[in-house]
Amino acid sequence: MSAPVSRPVFSRRDFLRYSGTVSAAAAISATLSACSGPASTSSAGASGDKDLVTAVIGYGNNQSWDPTMTASAFSMAANNHIYEGLVDTDPITREPYPALATALPADTAATTWKFTLRQGAKWHDGQPVTVDDVLFTFQRILDPAAKTLTYSFFGTWLKEVRKIDDTSVELVFNFPFPDALQRLTIAKIMPKHVFGAPGGWDAAKGGKAIGSGPYKMVAHNPKSNTVLEAFTDYNGPRKPVIRKMNWLSIVESPARVAKISGASAEAQIADNIPYANIDQLRSGGLTVEGGKGMNHMFLMFNTAQKPFDDIRVRQALLYAIDTKKMIDVALKGHGTPATSFLNEQNPSYAKAKTVYHYDPAKAKALLSAAGVTNLSVTLMAVNVSWIADCLPTIANSWQAVGIKTTLEPQDTAALFTKMDQSQSYQVVAAASNPNQFGLDADLILRYNYTSGGTWMKYTKWDTSPEAKNLFMLMDKAAQEPHPTKKQQLLHQYLDIIAEQAVLYPVLHTELMTAWDPKKLTGVRPQAYPGINLLQAQRR
Repeated sequence: MSAPVSRPVFSRRDFLRYSGTVSAAAAISATLSACSGPASTSSAGASGDKDLVTAVIGYGNNQSWDPTMTASAFSMAANNHIYEGLVDTDPITREPYPALATALPADTAATTWKFTLRQGAKWHDGQPVTVDDVLFTFQRILDPAAKTLTYSFFGTWLKEVRKIDDTSVELVFNFPFPDALQRLTIAKIMPKHVFGAPGGWDAAKGGKAIGSGPYKMVAHNPKSNTVLEAFTDYNGPRKPVIRKMNWLSIVESPARVAKISGASAEAQIADNIPYANIDQLRSGGLTVEGGKGMNHMFLMFNTAQKPFDDIRVRQALLYAIDTKKMIDVALKGHGTPATSFLNEQNPSYAKAKTVYHYDPAKAKALLSAAGVTNLSVTLMAVNVSWIADCLPTIANSWQAVGIKTTLEPQDTAALFTKMDQSQSYQVVAAASNPNQFGLDADLILRYNYTSGGTWMKYTKWDTSPEAKNLFMLMDKAAQEPHPTKKQQLLHQYLDIIAEQAVLYPVLHTELMTAWDPKKLTGVRPQAYPGINLLQAQRR
């Protein structure tokens, strides 16, 4: 068994910096060599331009665009059209297919994988894609000093990437890791001659995007819109059908819904549709469909503060929540109570031994067994709209079992800055969706449960014996070559996470996408933020 690979430890501020939430640099209106000047945010599609698709994205486009750093929903969705990995995956099924590489590896259990680059592949500036570009990208991802977000998804299993010849590279693993096949799509290959130049990574962060994918960026106006155009020299597997796309960044729900509504609607598709507007949009002739996935609300406890160091108290607060009522009232039925850390659609899902069904009597019994009376809880929460809608049900549920509850929803960056500064807290409610990076359980769990990692620092739990046992099982599962034994270890540590209830989902939600079926075909709704139009076309 290989020795553990050291990993950089990221703060929540690092994560927010990657996603652009607190980054001043992300809001810089850099002059991009690929951009044509400010573009109108209104859609020519409303006046009959069938070459254009206007999309409304419910997230900011002024966050980091660097594929090795970003967790921005807008940037990641657009980058999936602009860049390619050696291997990419279908946005819905997650089936891998060769992208910049010519073929998938024959033996995914091997510890070396060879890839040959697609002949004639070009960057959007006309330069050829080379092996040096592949090496350049992976050197950055695997450099602990660079502190890329993607390091956490590769550093444990990928030892190095070597040049074989002018057309081929070899990936060398620390141990066999078949899940690497799907995970390679996270490593978007970037041109060395562009981003290896002085100031290149700052430019990538600020919005410069030059890839080898089906679409090239032709305009980028932070906080407004980003325009993509079909790349005529693209010779890869998923050729662009739509000639031009104007992606509008509209975070406010009413404005987003208005942009796609009515006879004079300017947009043909929008993501992040509020549940309250589904019937309205459907009655107006739009198709509105959802994707069920990992998107969830979780509770996170400060185990350094009594009585939340007691497992019975953490469990009691979860048993006390009337999750069904929350889903019916706040989410209009578009949610599922958590029965595991993973959502039920995940290939590795197994119902946990501990499931927090609504059971106020059990909640009271657990509090009594822990010797806790007259408990007062301040529930801090991110101000994401659907999370805020869920908070009253939590407060009412807790008060029904004798817990005095104070709700404190607040700006996401402000909330986590307090914890980065080690300000005390009791319980936090927040949203998360690791599915934008992938579906494999190891990736999803390490997003939250990593020794020394951001979220574990917040919980003050990861030096406990239970946590150390958990991390040992996670590493053991990652290195287990036998699929059945691997799943057994996975389900074993999922049971531990459920029982300990340190950071745990209350429910998983359905994300909704709306589009005009008279103007767009081939659309498939995603279970994670953003859209993918590589297989769609304008009618």
